[in-house]
Amino acid sequence: MSEQFNVIVIDDHPLFRKGVVQLLGLDTRFVVVAEAASGAEGLVLVQAHNPDLVILDLNMKGMDGIATLRAIKELDVDSRVVMLTVSDQSTDLVAAVRAGADGYLLKDMEPEEIVASLADALEGQMAIPERLGRALALALREDDGNERNAMLESLTDREREILVCLSHGLSNKLVGRELGIAEGTVKVHVKSLLRKLSFRSRLEAAIWAVEQGVK
Repeated sequence: MSEQFNVIVIDDHPLFRKGVVQLLGLDTRFVVVAEAASGAEGLVLVQAHNPDLVILDLNMKGMDGIATLRAIKELDVDSRVVMLTVSDQSTDLVAAVRAGADGYLLKDMEPEEIVASLADALEGQMAIPERLGRALALALREDDGNERNAMLESLTDREREILVCLSHGLSNKLVGRELGIAEGTVKVHVKSLLRKLSFRSRLEAAIWAVEQGVK
């Protein structure tokens, strides 16, 4: 990945926020264009900069991470949003993914692991620690029942092909290359399949597809 990606960091802990900014500054792929100490401030900055990536804390005073995440997803931006938090509770993980998070990382991870996972998120892959991925898959299985499996039948052949690509961690660009269609067309199909399956994020859909063995 040789191109550069614009990043906004939103975290109400000044020292940790500065640490993340410094960490990303060591990698030429990332350019931090702004940082915010609150969800409300971050929302304004995301709207102004339309960054490639937003790194977002979960537990913040005032507008918390989930509320900020939902608000970002309502904006007309293409930003990927990765939660970076101390909470490894499955309830927080599920809430974040269902609110549209593109990744969920823990603050106690090794710095190089955090950077690698952020790069994965930008490529459309699952930016989530393995143990949390298992917890999320279990949560999706427990409340799924047969309803979403029935919804699977409503997908077109093309949407099903794209769902399989998402389960393999392919970005929209790589999905388009794999299927011989335009990246913009892939985006339209992804939105449609997420709506049909009642998912808020491609990460949630991808993990569910892997768990269900969708082919």
